[in-house]
Amino acid sequence: MDAASAPQHPIRWQDLGAELAFTQDSSGRYSSFYWQCQLKRPDASPSVLTHQNPEHEKLKPVAADNYLETIHRVMERRVPENYHCLFVYEDKTFPVELAISPILKHEGRVTEVLVMGRLLEQDGLTRTNRLTGTLPHNNYNDLVTQIARNIRRNPYQNLLTKISRNIRLTLDLETIWQQTVDSLGAEVRVTRCLIIAYDAETQTFRVESEYCEPNYRSMLGERFPIDRTPYLEQAISVDEPLAFDYIQDSSFEERSVLVISTFYQNKRNALICLQQCDHRRHWNDAEIELVRELAAHVGTAIAHATLYKELEEAGMRAEEASRLKSEFLASTSHELRTPLNGIIGFMKLILDGMADDPAEQREFLEEAHRSALHLLNLINDILDIAKIEAGRMELNFTEVPLETLFEDVEKKTRPMAQQKNLSFEIQMPPSREPIVLYGNYQRLLQVMLNLVGNAVKFTHEGGITISAEVVKRQMFVDGKEFPGLVKVRVADTGIGVPLDKLDMLFKNFSQVDIGRTRSYGGTGLGLAISQRLVETMGGKIDFFSMGESLGSTVTFEVPIVQIPLMTRGKKAKNSL
Repeated sequence: MDAASAPQHPIRWQDLGAELAFTQDSSGRYSSFYWQCQLKRPDASPSVLTHQNPEHEKLKPVAADNYLETIHRVMERRVPENYHCLFVYEDKTFPVELAISPILKHEGRVTEVLVMGRLLEQDGLTRTNRLTGTLPHNNYNDLVTQIARNIRRNPYQNLLTKISRNIRLTLDLETIWQQTVDSLGAEVRVTRCLIIAYDAETQTFRVESEYCEPNYRSMLGERFPIDRTPYLEQAISVDEPLAFDYIQDSSFEERSVLVISTFYQNKRNALICLQQCDHRRHWNDAEIELVRELAAHVGTAIAHATLYKELEEAGMRAEEASRLKSEFLASTSHELRTPLNGIIGFMKLILDGMADDPAEQREFLEEAHRSALHLLNLINDILDIAKIEAGRMELNFTEVPLETLFEDVEKKTRPMAQQKNLSFEIQMPPSREPIVLYGNYQRLLQVMLNLVGNAVKFTHEGGITISAEVVKRQMFVDGKEFPGLVKVRVADTGIGVPLDKLDMLFKNFSQVDIGRTRSYGGTGLGLAISQRLVETMGGKIDFFSMGESLGSTVTFEVPIVQIPLMTRGKKAKNSL
């Protein structure tokens, strides 16, 4: 380091009690100096080396560039720092512990630093080694060599160890995010430190956690598209840290940025982003190495916390499913007993000769037959949902004429509507050609009967309208391409569904109101089964209701073999 003679400042350094004290400018030149040293003979009295003795110029840091970089950082940020490094004097090398503080001039400028410290002796180093376990136990020279290696490798090693230890102590994802940004942001002294999530489907970023200095705009919770921040877009395509010393036209005042992706098993799960807003900043090798190593630890911690959260949610879902199944079984046991008791009761009346004449006997048999069919439908529902849950529902796809399907539905459901004095109308799409669907006829019929049966069951006045609409939209089902679909709509003027219960309708073993279901009969599985069947055939099903007593509408989609030639108006079948 360069040294030049300068007038000794009127400071009594020995009064401060420091072993080593001096002031330096940005080039490392001593402007004042005091050292109470004892290097030549341990049993000799310590000698005092001051600025007046030219020998003080021989005291120099081994890693001069790193040392000067620390001085510049302290002067620029006006924040003191602790610093451990190796100094050389004549032919001896020894470690020192320093406190480097900026000297604020009267004009507000910082042109010098005050450095105070002490030599680390062998006992002190050995004690430090026992506490940290980071240094070898061999001898003093080995300890000094290891310190030199640590200094050159990464001066932020202690910070890295601290953050890594803290995030390993928790499996809460938000805690991991916040501890990382708080520790990293404060220690590296940036304006902002962010954890950013990336959604590949929507091509957007979201700031999940933030460290932000006062007087700067917070970015927490911000969501923005990928093309709005080019440096983040670039970061998700590379594995290494990206350092930008100057950002132009930034949205959040950032002038310098250091960003890196976090990974676990080659899968990206977040980004760590450091931002400097008050000045341009050159990111040094130590800071880049810090975020590189930290990203590996954070990526693993995020993956473990995410897995734990998923397992926790899966456990909660399993508990909820178990509860719903218990409620379902309680309801179903009632539904199964009712028709079974009816069959047994009417058959016993006949066997006991309680029928007065053949007409009454036939009436008993018809009632037993109806109860048997109702019981069969309940059992079929339970078996269907069991097959669907087990993944054993296999369907054969064929061409299904829409008009044939609607005629079969009308034949089976119109009498039910007539018994309740409800209007019943079917509206076919106005086409000059037959409309042919692609699916499984029996399962499409099952879906239609479920939907229309529910509409009749829960409607007391008004009526039911069945309609269909041809939609031109390319679809791929069963490995085949189709030019469009038919949207079937079943609307009623019945009791409707509360808005806060709509999301429960398609859940397995879930019923909007068990009491209501019992009063109307049925297991409440019809919609869940219909949804799975429609989805298996490549479509989707939706339920709409404006609330209680406001009716409801169910729609589902089925692929169409070809788009027919359409005409104007609606083609309605007979209505009641």
